[in-house]
Amino acid sequence: MKTDKKVVELSESFGNWFNNAEKLEDGKMTQNLYPYTEMFSPIKINRMTVKNRLVMAPMGNISMAEETGRPNDKMLQYFFERAKGGVGLITTGLVPISHGIDSSITELGKLSYFPRIDRSRTVLSGWRDLAEGVHAYGAKIFVQLTPGLGRVGNPQCLITQTKFPKSASMNPNFYMPQVPCMPLSDRALTKIIKNVGQASADAMASGLDGVYLHGHEGYLLEQVTNPAFNRRKFGKYADWQRFGIDMIKEIRRRTNGAYPIMYRIDLSLALNETYGEEGMKCKSLKKFRNGRTIEMTLEYMKNLVAAGVDMFDVDLGCYDNWWLPHPPGSMPPGCFIDISKLAKDYFKNNKILSNAGVEVPVVAVGKLGYPDLAEKALRDEKCDMVMLGRPLLADPYWPQKAYAGKVSDIRPCIGCQEGCINEFVDGGHPQCAVNPRTAFEHLMPAQPPKAEVKKHVAVIGAGPAGVVTAVTLARRGHEVDLIEKSGKIGGRIIAGSVPKIKFDLDNYRIYLEKLVKDTCEQYSLHFITGVTADAKWLKDQSYDAAVFAVGSAQSVLKLPGYDKANIVQATELLLKPELLGNAKKAVVIGGGVVGCETAYWLKYEKNVDVKVVEMAEYIMNHVCTANRGHLIHYLQKAGVELLNCTKLASYENDGVKVLRNVSKSVPNPYITWHPILPENVENPLAPKLKIEEREEKIPADIIVIAAGGRPDDALFLDCQKQHAADELYNIGDSFSVGRVLEAVRAAYALATSI
Repeated sequence: MKTDKKVVELSESFGNWFNNAEKLEDGKMTQNLYPYTEMFSPIKINRMTVKNRLVMAPMGNISMAEETGRPNDKMLQYFFERAKGGVGLITTGLVPISHGIDSSITELGKLSYFPRIDRSRTVLSGWRDLAEGVHAYGAKIFVQLTPGLGRVGNPQCLITQTKFPKSASMNPNFYMPQVPCMPLSDRALTKIIKNVGQASADAMASGLDGVYLHGHEGYLLEQVTNPAFNRRKFGKYADWQRFGIDMIKEIRRRTNGAYPIMYRIDLSLALNETYGEEGMKCKSLKKFRNGRTIEMTLEYMKNLVAAGVDMFDVDLGCYDNWWLPHPPGSMPPGCFIDISKLAKDYFKNNKILSNAGVEVPVVAVGKLGYPDLAEKALRDEKCDMVMLGRPLLADPYWPQKAYAGKVSDIRPCIGCQEGCINEFVDGGHPQCAVNPRTAFEHLMPAQPPKAEVKKHVAVIGAGPAGVVTAVTLARRGHEVDLIEKSGKIGGRIIAGSVPKIKFDLDNYRIYLEKLVKDTCEQYSLHFITGVTADAKWLKDQSYDAAVFAVGSAQSVLKLPGYDKANIVQATELLLKPELLGNAKKAVVIGGGVVGCETAYWLKYEKNVDVKVVEMAEYIMNHVCTANRGHLIHYLQKAGVELLNCTKLASYENDGVKVLRNVSKSVPNPYITWHPILPENVENPLAPKLKIEEREEKIPADIIVIAAGGRPDDALFLDCQKQHAADELYNIGDSFSVGRVLEAVRAAYALATSI
């Protein structure tokens, strides 16, 4: 089995990377290298000049255009906001050009949740408007074209259209491995090449500054250009390089020598390095062992440049190890800088120039939203440009703030991927957990309107929901008291940011602290601590309105033996690690995100043997596939036992008793090479769960409860009964236990309406 030494080193480091203090420091929002002279220097791509070295990653347009595919105001204003923020080059999200060939990209009625540039001239006006609007703010924009999704597309086309999904060869579908993907004919692939050429010509005619091919992550272009997926024996595209090279030649034929072409590629799928010899024997992966090595990919990139490619962005991985191409908060900052350096050094050492006779810029990707780290990567010549995706969703003005030396004002991404990825997976469109305006710029102005009637408002609770509510109200002109008995800003994210892998969340906690401090200094916001804001106290203050954001109450699980066992809540243990004592063995009750992150902390930072008990079928269900995949994979490598379909029965002095379903139909809890389907998507081919329970004893020195919580709405209901103010509102976890995404979105919506 082929492996790359560098990829093996990186893969092995992604579990305990935080033991490197320098790596942890890279993930802080500091400005030690200010002014950022390299970041804000121009660069030539072919004959085009971009004003700075910052590229917006292809994030954004799924379900944001009209169903005909024409970019509409929602999509336009989303990209305009990033252009206003100062980024040099914007890339759109996926725009397929294989409708009628790849059935997974087209919905019933020949509609699409993707924008289209191939449908007819009726869509071109939207692209022209997009190009002109972005140019107004001094940014360039490339359209990202994809030949299709192939095996990583929605297999529901088999049910809704009675058409199989397609791929380069007979490959299992990523979402439903039981569904085979049929090989595309050479004729169909040739048609896709013609479509790419036409789309590129239309893009140039529409004023877009370049085209950007999606050739990584296991999408259709990679499926045809990687021997892991392309196992064709006959025809011209049995040569795995030819499809990509022919595509570039066709784009050059339909445009000109000066029109920039960018190519997104992974230097390695990293599947062999991720799962090893044993892991690659599983049915879903065993066909993919023969992927491109780094050496093969670099050779392919050289040939792509000869055909006409002007620049690349490079990373690792594919859908089957999704935490690599979509690195979550638990992955290290700058995780692929070494990969971009490999490509940059290869071009330099081999004196490879583009068809315009200039150097081929290499764009670094992967958690580079920390200005000092981004600048250092450029100064150390590890890349030529830096790509920012989620950081620009969290704060479109990241570039402006970095340029002005106001790094502490940047709203940091927390790496949750709940808004930017999970939303569209579940049927929505990309959003952002910490920025409520993301993808709503067409509805929400940058500055919320001033309040017509000034009110005295109490906000109880200083978690994300309370802080966003209080700050927004104050900046609109209300007089606001933010009341937090503990005196600390952050609510539940204070405990949540304790594990070292949660450094992104800790950056957000620090940001919220500064946000409150700055708003108190500039507006009528008062931070009140040490007060128990009960109904009588609130009524005595004569507030016009009160907003309750007091969070949730922990689930207790009072089962037999509760009073004699050594039990602690996960959040309490994170805040008071001394409660761990001399424990060597722990059992975590609850396999959601809190339970697994706590287990990770116990194992990797406290050297405690851990077992996780979860009564549901899946560990970390409803969590982004990349986030859950990274944690589960490295929990397994560390020897943490995950017990799904297992119910807590009772507590013991030295552990717990559980009822465990030992049926062979119980899903393997360590599967990370395909996702958990949303509940509204039925897999008729999935095996049915059978029940075969037996009682087991799990020894443990400490029992950690991470069983979720319930809305803590008692204060709100009491105040409503006592009529503590004329206007009462209940938001965040005290209304419905959720995530930062729901809390912040509700907070901003409410605060702009009072």
